[in-house]
Amino acid sequence: MESAITVKGQATIPKAVRRHLGLEPGDRVKFFVHPDGSVVLLPKLPAQALRGIVKARRRRPVTIDAMSDAAREGAAGAADRARR
Repeated sequence: MESAITVKGQATIPKAVRRHLGLEPGDRVKFFVHPDGSVVLLPKLPAQALRGIVKARRRRPVTIDAMSDAAREGAAGAADRARR
């Protein structure tokens, strides 16, 4: 498959490629240029498309006090490491 580049630098993505990638009018794509010179075109997925991709483990909510304690401990540990 091939496509011509217009004077504006635009090209039409062939229908078979659009269908394969599931692209619809208005969708965005990303281009990745590899060190060997090859280029990869991938659809840019909205964040909502990733919803449910990872199973969330049910955990008990963390309290503000627990977060403050963890931050204090982390800061104390960083200070100890800096003194060494």
